[in-house]
Amino acid sequence: MTRGSVRLAPEVVAALEDGRAVVALESTLIAHGLPWPQNLETARDSEAAVRLAGAAPATIAVIGGIIHVGLAEDELEGIARASSFLKASRRDLAPVVARGLDAATTVSATVWIAREVGIGVMATGGLGGVHRGAAESFDVSTDLDELARADGMVVVCSGVKSILDIPATLENLETRGVAVIGYRTEAFPAFTTVSSGLSLEWRADSAEDVARIARAHRAMRLPGAIVLAQPVPDAVAIAEAEMDAALVHTLAEAQAQGIGGKAITPFLLDAIRRVTEGRSLVANRALIVANAVLAGEVAARLAEDRASKS
Repeated sequence: MTRGSVRLAPEVVAALEDGRAVVALESTLIAHGLPWPQNLETARDSEAAVRLAGAAPATIAVIGGIIHVGLAEDELEGIARASSFLKASRRDLAPVVARGLDAATTVSATVWIAREVGIGVMATGGLGGVHRGAAESFDVSTDLDELARADGMVVVCSGVKSILDIPATLENLETRGVAVIGYRTEAFPAFTTVSSGLSLEWRADSAEDVARIARAHRAMRLPGAIVLAQPVPDAVAIAEAEMDAALVHTLAEAQAQGIGGKAITPFLLDAIRRVTEGRSLVANRALIVANAVLAGEVAARLAEDRASKS
């Protein structure tokens, strides 16, 4: 089904029309966040996890200037293999579409597109946020502003990447009125590290508990998204001290090479993979799939609530 510059996959159309659960998945992690072939394997595993949880996956990307909500297998593989896909945040969508370009969508773009087509739950790895040294560079991800305007959206993540200024990011989320809920934790996760050491005011211990919070949020028409922060699985987590040491090394490497802007995150993630001898990649993949599972469970509970009222 195509609506102007947006094409919805048949599975997504059917689920939305029937009032069934749908989970949006971003594509930047496929095109820029993970190496081949782990990027394709993780994308497939995430979609399978969403389906097993009772929801339809809707991986979002721009292909030839058309926004695709839900991808076929060959489209997933095409993004995973390609080196030419741009990295598009919400601000980039108009020129990308107008010029018929290919682009993977960041959290901000994915959230905006998902809301436009009626999808209320999204899963990702880690959110963007305030970069280290932002007082001088003013480098702050558009994810934060988009979350502030994504009324009622549930975004499942593992906190924010350790490469960011985590205290400043959490403070920015609070300032913007974005609710942050820890999933079975009172500590804000730090991507491949279980805890950032920063405490959260609220936690939820089941998908039904999250759905109950989301229902109340939506019923009161409160602004902003609900960020549901789930720690990386303990078995594959990177210790805080090890990650701190890896960050010192990779940030110095990025500075020496003059790398910044959109290129900084993929560069640092790749450098950290090398320093940790691939263990950060294992943790990254595990948390992405775990978040897809949780998002599917939450979306399924919310869909059950809609069905009971119809």
